Amino acid sequence: MDAKGAVARINLEAVRHNLNVAKRLAPQAKAIAVVKANAYGHGALSVAAALPEADMFAVARFEEAQQLRAGGICQPILLLEGFFNRGQLEQAATQNFHICIHHLAQLETLERTPLTAPVTVWVKLDSGMHRVGFRPEQVEGVFARLARLPQVIQPVNAMTHFARADEPDQNAVTQAQIAQFTQLTQGRVKATALCNSAGVLAFPEAHCDFIRPGIMLYGITPFGDQQGTDFGLRPAMTFTSSLIAVREHKAGEPVGYAGSWVSPRDTRIGVIAVGYGDGYPRTAPAGTPVLINGRKVPLAGRVSMDMATVDLGPEATDKVGDEVILWGEGLAAEEVARHVGTIAYELVTRMTARPHLEYI
Repeated sequence: MDAKGAVARINLEAVRHNLNVAKRLAPQAKAIAVVKANAYGHGALSVAAALPEADMFAVARFEEAQQLRAGGICQPILLLEGFFNRGQLEQAATQNFHICIHHLAQLETLERTPLTAPVTVWVKLDSGMHRVGFRPEQVEGVFARLARLPQVIQPVNAMTHFARADEPDQNAVTQAQIAQFTQLTQGRVKATALCNSAGVLAFPEAHCDFIRPGIMLYGITPFGDQQGTDFGLRPAMTFTSSLIAVREHKAGEPVGYAGSWVSPRDTRIGVIAVGYGDGYPRTAPAGTPVLINGRKVPLAGRVSMDMATVDLGPEATDKVGDEVILWGEGLAAEEVARHVGTIAYELVTRMTARPHLEYI
Protein backbone atom coordinates (compact mmCIF):
# COMPACT_ATOMS: atom_id res chain seq x y z
CA MET A 1 0.00 0.00 0.00
CA ASP A 2 1.42 3.38 -1.01
CA ALA A 3 -1.47 5.84 -1.14
CA LYS A 4 -1.09 9.64 -1.24
CA GLY A 5 -3.44 12.53 -0.74
CA ALA A 6 -4.22 15.25 -3.27
CA VAL A 7 -1.30 16.66 -5.26
CA ALA A 8 -1.35 19.23 -8.06
CA ARG A 9 1.57 18.65 -10.42
CA ILE A 10 2.43 21.91 -12.15
CA ASN A 11 4.33 21.60 -15.43
CA LEU A 12 6.19 24.88 -15.85
CA GLU A 13 7.45 23.87 -19.28
CA ALA A 14 3.80 23.61 -20.36
CA VAL A 15 3.21 27.17 -19.11
CA ARG A 16 6.20 28.40 -21.13
CA HIS A 17 4.92 26.50 -24.18
CA ASN A 18 1.48 28.08 -23.83
CA LEU A 19 2.93 31.60 -23.56
CA ASN A 20 4.89 30.94 -26.72
CA VAL A 21 1.68 29.82 -28.46
CA ALA A 22 0.13 33.17 -27.54
CA LYS A 23 3.21 35.08 -28.73
CA ARG A 24 3.24 33.23 -32.05
CA LEU A 25 -0.42 34.08 -32.59
CA ALA A 26 0.32 37.77 -31.96
CA PRO A 27 3.91 38.26 -33.17
CA GLN A 28 3.69 42.06 -33.30
CA ALA A 29 2.30 42.42 -29.77
CA LYS A 30 3.98 42.33 -26.39
CA ALA A 31 2.64 39.81 -23.87
CA ILE A 32 1.18 40.60 -20.45
CA ALA A 33 1.06 37.25 -18.65
CA VAL A 34 -1.90 37.20 -16.27
CA VAL A 35 -0.98 35.56 -12.94
CA LYS A 36 -3.83 36.81 -10.76
CA ALA A 37 -5.53 34.47 -8.25
CA ASN A 38 -2.22 32.74 -7.51
CA ALA A 39 -1.69 32.19 -11.25
CA TYR A 40 -5.13 30.61 -11.52
CA GLY A 41 -4.21 28.19 -8.74
CA HIS A 42 -0.82 27.26 -10.22
CA GLY A 43 1.40 29.33 -7.88
CA ALA A 44 2.02 32.92 -8.94
CA LEU A 45 5.66 33.27 -7.95
CA SER A 46 6.75 29.95 -9.45
CA VAL A 47 4.87 30.62 -12.69
CA ALA A 48 6.18 34.18 -13.03
CA ALA A 49 9.76 33.06 -12.35
CA ALA A 50 9.39 30.51 -15.17
CA LEU A 51 8.36 33.17 -17.70
CA PRO A 52 11.31 35.45 -18.42
CA GLU A 53 9.83 35.89 -21.93
CA ALA A 54 6.82 37.76 -20.53
CA ASP A 55 7.03 41.49 -21.17
CA MET A 56 4.83 42.24 -18.19
CA PHE A 57 2.68 40.50 -15.61
CA ALA A 58 -0.87 41.34 -14.56
CA VAL A 59 -2.60 40.75 -11.25
CA ALA A 60 -5.90 41.89 -9.81
CA ARG A 61 -4.81 43.14 -6.40
CA PHE A 62 -1.97 45.17 -4.95
CA GLU A 63 -0.97 42.41 -2.51
CA GLU A 64 -0.48 40.01 -5.43
CA ALA A 65 1.95 42.44 -7.04
CA GLN A 66 3.84 42.85 -3.78
CA GLN A 67 4.27 39.07 -3.53
CA LEU A 68 5.85 38.98 -6.98
CA ARG A 69 8.23 41.84 -6.22
CA ALA A 70 9.25 40.32 -2.89
CA GLY A 71 9.96 37.08 -4.74
CA GLY A 72 12.37 38.76 -7.13
CA ILE A 73 10.16 39.34 -10.19
CA CYS A 74 11.53 42.40 -11.99
CA GLN A 75 9.20 42.91 -14.97
CA PRO A 76 6.54 45.62 -14.83
CA ILE A 77 3.34 44.50 -13.10
CA LEU A 78 -0.08 45.79 -14.12
CA LEU A 79 -2.71 46.21 -11.39
CA LEU A 80 -5.88 45.31 -13.29
CA GLU A 81 -8.17 46.73 -10.59
CA GLY A 82 -5.86 49.68 -9.98
CA PHE A 83 -5.16 50.99 -6.50
CA PHE A 84 -7.65 50.90 -3.64
CA ASN A 85 -6.19 53.75 -1.57
CA ARG A 86 -3.55 56.47 -1.56
CA GLY A 87 -0.95 54.29 0.16
CA GLN A 88 -1.14 51.70 -2.61
CA LEU A 89 -0.79 54.43 -5.22
CA GLU A 90 2.33 55.83 -3.56
CA GLN A 91 3.93 52.38 -3.38
CA ALA A 92 2.97 51.56 -6.95
CA ALA A 93 5.00 54.52 -8.14
CA THR A 94 8.14 53.23 -6.43
CA GLN A 95 7.82 49.58 -7.45
CA ASN A 96 7.14 49.90 -11.18
CA PHE A 97 3.52 48.83 -10.88
CA HIS A 98 1.43 50.01 -13.80
CA ILE A 99 -1.97 51.14 -12.57
CA CYS A 100 -5.32 50.76 -14.23
CA ILE A 101 -7.69 53.70 -13.73
CA HIS A 102 -11.32 52.71 -14.16
CA HIS A 103 -13.28 55.04 -11.85
CA LEU A 104 -13.43 58.77 -11.16
CA ALA A 105 -12.59 58.21 -7.49
CA GLN A 106 -9.21 56.77 -8.54
CA LEU A 107 -8.58 59.68 -10.90
CA GLU A 108 -9.37 62.17 -8.16
CA THR A 109 -6.98 60.44 -5.73
CA LEU A 110 -4.26 60.47 -8.38
CA GLU A 111 -4.80 64.21 -8.97
CA ARG A 112 -4.43 64.93 -5.23
CA THR A 113 -1.35 62.75 -4.63
CA PRO A 114 2.19 63.97 -5.35
CA LEU A 115 4.43 61.02 -6.18
CA THR A 116 8.15 60.47 -5.80
CA ALA A 117 8.25 59.01 -9.33
CA PRO A 118 5.77 59.24 -12.21
CA VAL A 119 3.50 56.26 -12.71
CA THR A 120 2.39 54.45 -15.87
CA VAL A 121 -1.39 54.62 -16.26
CA TRP A 122 -3.74 52.37 -18.23
CA VAL A 123 -7.18 53.88 -18.71
CA LYS A 124 -9.87 51.21 -18.59
CA LEU A 125 -12.67 51.94 -21.05
CA ASP A 126 -16.11 50.39 -20.78
CA SER A 127 -16.74 49.29 -24.34
CA GLY A 128 -19.53 46.88 -23.47
CA MET A 129 -18.66 44.80 -20.41
CA HIS A 130 -20.44 47.35 -18.17
CA ARG A 131 -18.60 46.22 -15.05
CA VAL A 132 -15.81 48.76 -14.54
CA GLY A 133 -14.32 51.36 -16.82
CA PHE A 134 -15.11 54.84 -18.08
CA ARG A 135 -18.15 55.18 -20.29
CA PRO A 136 -17.66 56.65 -23.79
CA GLU A 137 -19.01 60.06 -22.80
CA GLN A 138 -16.43 60.31 -19.97
CA VAL A 139 -13.36 59.36 -21.98
CA GLU A 140 -12.41 62.74 -23.46
CA GLY A 141 -12.52 64.43 -20.07
CA VAL A 142 -10.54 61.67 -18.37
CA PHE A 143 -7.76 61.83 -20.97
CA ALA A 144 -7.64 65.61 -20.65
CA ARG A 145 -7.32 65.50 -16.86
CA LEU A 146 -4.60 62.85 -16.98
CA ALA A 147 -2.64 64.85 -19.56
CA ARG A 148 -2.27 67.69 -17.03
CA LEU A 149 -0.67 65.54 -14.31
CA PRO A 150 3.13 65.61 -13.88
CA GLN A 151 2.92 62.44 -11.77
CA VAL A 152 1.72 60.47 -14.82
CA ILE A 153 4.00 59.23 -17.59
CA GLN A 154 2.71 60.72 -20.84
CA PRO A 155 1.02 59.68 -22.99
CA VAL A 156 -1.17 57.22 -21.12
CA ASN A 157 -2.25 53.77 -22.31
CA ALA A 158 -5.72 52.33 -22.73
CA MET A 159 -7.36 48.94 -22.30
CA THR A 160 -10.76 47.30 -22.33
CA HIS A 161 -12.21 43.88 -21.60
CA PHE A 162 -14.29 41.72 -23.90
CA ALA A 163 -17.62 40.57 -22.53
CA ARG A 164 -18.44 37.78 -24.99
CA ALA A 165 -15.30 36.93 -26.95
CA ASP A 166 -15.58 33.35 -25.67
CA GLU A 167 -18.94 32.92 -27.42
CA PRO A 168 -18.39 32.27 -31.14
CA ASP A 169 -22.03 33.03 -31.94
CA GLN A 170 -21.65 36.52 -30.41
CA ASN A 171 -18.76 37.77 -32.57
CA ALA A 172 -20.75 40.86 -33.54
CA VAL A 173 -20.72 42.00 -29.91
CA THR A 174 -16.93 41.76 -29.75
CA GLN A 175 -16.53 43.47 -33.12
CA ALA A 176 -18.64 46.36 -31.81
CA GLN A 177 -16.42 46.61 -28.72
CA ILE A 178 -13.29 46.68 -30.89
CA ALA A 179 -14.77 49.41 -33.10
CA GLN A 180 -15.83 51.58 -30.18
CA PHE A 181 -12.51 51.22 -28.38
CA THR A 182 -10.60 52.10 -31.55
CA GLN A 183 -12.72 55.19 -32.10
CA LEU A 184 -12.28 56.39 -28.52
CA THR A 185 -8.51 55.91 -28.37
CA GLN A 186 -7.36 56.81 -31.89
CA GLY A 187 -4.41 59.20 -31.62
CA ARG A 188 -4.84 59.66 -27.88
CA VAL A 189 -2.75 56.93 -26.26
CA LYS A 190 0.70 55.38 -26.33
CA ALA A 191 -0.32 51.70 -26.26
CA THR A 192 -3.47 49.61 -26.23
CA ALA A 193 -4.49 46.21 -24.84
CA LEU A 194 -7.77 44.55 -25.73
CA CYS A 195 -7.31 40.79 -25.92
CA ASN A 196 -7.81 38.32 -23.13
CA SER A 197 -7.25 34.65 -24.00
CA ALA A 198 -10.43 34.46 -26.07
CA GLY A 199 -9.38 37.56 -27.97
CA VAL A 200 -5.88 36.22 -28.58
CA LEU A 201 -7.32 33.01 -30.05
CA ALA A 202 -10.27 34.37 -32.00
CA PHE A 203 -9.72 38.06 -32.84
CA PRO A 204 -6.28 38.63 -34.39
CA GLU A 205 -7.37 42.05 -35.67
CA ALA A 206 -7.53 43.19 -32.03
CA HIS A 207 -4.08 42.04 -30.88
CA CYS A 208 -2.82 45.65 -30.99
CA ASP A 209 0.20 46.57 -28.86
CA PHE A 210 -0.27 44.18 -25.93
CA ILE A 211 -2.13 40.93 -25.42
CA ARG A 212 -3.25 39.61 -22.01
CA PRO A 213 -3.16 35.80 -22.08
CA GLY A 214 -4.63 34.40 -18.88
CA ILE A 215 -6.38 31.04 -18.80
CA MET A 216 -4.64 29.88 -21.98
CA LEU A 217 -1.28 30.09 -20.17
CA TYR A 218 -2.46 27.15 -18.11
CA GLY A 219 -3.51 25.05 -21.08
CA ILE A 220 -7.23 25.70 -20.77
CA THR A 221 -9.42 27.17 -23.47
CA PRO A 222 -11.95 29.92 -22.73
CA PHE A 223 -14.39 28.27 -25.16
CA GLY A 224 -16.83 26.01 -23.35
CA ASP A 225 -17.22 23.38 -26.07
CA GLN A 226 -13.50 22.94 -26.79
CA GLN A 227 -10.29 21.95 -25.03
CA GLY A 228 -6.91 23.60 -24.82
CA THR A 229 -5.34 20.85 -26.89
CA ASP A 230 -7.54 21.96 -29.81
CA PHE A 231 -5.35 25.09 -29.95
CA GLY A 232 -2.01 23.40 -29.36
CA LEU A 233 -2.02 24.23 -25.64
CA ARG A 234 -0.72 21.87 -22.98
CA PRO A 235 -2.40 21.42 -19.57
CA ALA A 236 -0.18 22.89 -16.88
CA MET A 237 -1.91 21.32 -13.87
CA THR A 238 -2.53 17.63 -13.34
CA PHE A 239 -4.60 17.27 -10.17
CA THR A 240 -4.13 13.82 -8.68
CA SER A 241 -4.85 11.72 -5.64
CA SER A 242 -5.01 7.98 -5.01
CA LEU A 243 -7.32 5.15 -4.09
CA ILE A 244 -7.38 4.52 -0.34
CA ALA A 245 -9.94 1.71 -0.49
CA VAL A 246 -11.49 -0.69 -3.01
CA ARG A 247 -14.73 -2.26 -1.77
CA GLU A 248 -17.10 -4.94 -2.99
CA HIS A 249 -20.51 -3.36 -3.45
CA LYS A 250 -23.86 -5.11 -3.87
CA ALA A 251 -26.63 -4.19 -6.33
CA GLY A 252 -29.20 -1.95 -4.64
CA GLU A 253 -26.77 -0.56 -2.07
CA PRO A 254 -26.27 3.21 -1.85
CA VAL A 255 -22.96 4.92 -1.22
CA GLY A 256 -22.21 8.24 0.42
CA TYR A 257 -24.28 10.92 2.08
CA ALA A 258 -28.04 10.86 1.54
CA GLY A 259 -27.82 7.66 -0.51
CA SER A 260 -28.15 9.72 -3.66
CA TRP A 261 -26.52 7.02 -5.82
CA VAL A 262 -27.60 3.39 -5.72
CA SER A 263 -25.70 0.76 -7.65
CA PRO A 264 -27.72 -1.03 -10.36
CA ARG A 265 -25.34 -4.05 -10.21
CA ASP A 266 -22.76 -5.79 -8.13
CA THR A 267 -19.59 -3.76 -8.60
CA ARG A 268 -16.45 -2.47 -6.97
CA ILE A 269 -16.34 0.97 -5.41
CA GLY A 270 -13.11 2.94 -5.26
CA VAL A 271 -12.59 5.52 -2.52
CA ILE A 272 -10.37 8.50 -3.47
CA ALA A 273 -8.51 10.67 -0.98
CA VAL A 274 -9.97 13.93 -2.28
CA GLY A 275 -12.98 16.08 -1.47
CA TYR A 276 -14.22 19.61 -1.28
CA GLY A 277 -11.71 20.19 1.52
CA ASP A 278 -9.10 19.97 -1.24
CA GLY A 279 -11.09 22.07 -3.70
CA TYR A 280 -12.66 19.25 -5.69
CA PRO A 281 -16.22 20.48 -6.30
CA ARG A 282 -18.90 19.13 -3.98
CA THR A 283 -21.38 19.76 -6.80
CA ALA A 284 -19.71 17.23 -9.11
CA PRO A 285 -22.56 14.83 -9.95
CA ALA A 286 -22.49 11.07 -10.29
CA GLY A 287 -21.03 10.26 -13.69
CA THR A 288 -18.30 12.92 -13.56
CA PRO A 289 -15.18 11.18 -14.90
CA VAL A 290 -11.85 10.59 -13.23
CA LEU A 291 -8.93 8.75 -14.81
CA ILE A 292 -7.60 5.57 -13.18
CA ASN A 293 -5.09 3.28 -14.85
CA GLY A 294 -5.75 4.84 -18.24
CA ARG A 295 -9.54 4.57 -18.25
CA LYS A 296 -12.32 6.97 -17.29
CA VAL A 297 -14.52 5.84 -14.43
CA PRO A 298 -17.56 7.73 -13.06
CA LEU A 299 -18.14 9.31 -9.68
CA ALA A 300 -20.72 7.43 -7.64
CA GLY A 301 -22.40 9.25 -4.76
CA ARG A 302 -21.80 12.67 -3.30
CA VAL A 303 -18.38 14.22 -2.92
CA SER A 304 -17.65 14.75 0.77
CA MET A 305 -15.03 16.88 2.51
CA ASP A 306 -12.19 14.38 2.35
CA MET A 307 -13.32 11.53 0.07
CA ALA A 308 -15.00 10.82 -3.23
CA THR A 309 -16.24 7.46 -4.50
CA VAL A 310 -16.22 6.00 -8.00
CA ASP A 311 -17.78 2.97 -9.66
CA LEU A 312 -14.78 0.95 -10.80
CA GLY A 313 -16.90 -1.78 -12.39
CA PRO A 314 -17.34 -5.45 -11.44
CA GLU A 315 -14.23 -6.64 -13.28
CA ALA A 316 -11.92 -3.90 -12.02
CA THR A 317 -8.42 -4.81 -10.92
CA ASP A 318 -7.57 -1.40 -9.47
CA LYS A 319 -5.95 -1.48 -6.05
CA VAL A 320 -5.25 0.73 -3.07
CA GLY A 321 -2.49 3.21 -3.87
CA ASP A 322 -3.30 3.53 -7.58
CA GLU A 323 -3.10 7.09 -8.86
CA VAL A 324 -6.30 8.93 -9.74
CA ILE A 325 -6.18 11.86 -12.18
CA LEU A 326 -8.98 14.29 -11.38
CA TRP A 327 -8.10 16.57 -14.29
CA GLY A 328 -5.05 17.39 -16.38
CA GLU A 329 -2.96 15.08 -18.56
CA GLY A 330 -5.38 12.61 -20.15
CA LEU A 331 -8.54 14.19 -18.74
CA ALA A 332 -9.16 17.81 -19.69
CA ALA A 333 -10.32 20.19 -16.97
CA GLU A 334 -12.83 21.50 -19.52
CA GLU A 335 -14.48 18.06 -19.74
CA VAL A 336 -14.76 17.79 -15.96
CA ALA A 337 -16.15 21.33 -15.76
CA ARG A 338 -18.90 20.52 -18.25
CA HIS A 339 -20.07 17.64 -16.05
CA VAL A 340 -19.99 19.85 -12.97
CA GLY A 341 -21.85 22.71 -14.66
CA THR A 342 -19.08 25.25 -14.21
CA ILE A 343 -16.00 26.47 -16.07
CA ALA A 344 -12.46 25.13 -15.86
CA TYR A 345 -11.30 28.51 -14.50
CA GLU A 346 -13.20 27.76 -11.30
CA LEU A 347 -11.83 24.24 -10.95
CA VAL A 348 -8.18 25.30 -10.99
CA THR A 349 -8.57 28.46 -8.90
CA ARG A 350 -10.73 27.00 -6.11
CA MET A 351 -8.18 24.52 -4.76
CA THR A 352 -7.54 24.89 -1.04
CA ALA A 353 -4.21 24.99 0.76
CA ARG A 354 -4.30 21.25 1.51
CA PRO A 355 -3.17 19.81 -1.85
CA HIS A 356 0.58 19.93 -2.32
CA LEU A 357 1.84 21.82 -5.38
CA GLU A 358 4.62 19.85 -6.99
CA TYR A 359 6.59 21.59 -9.77
CA ILE A 360 8.09 19.72 -12.68
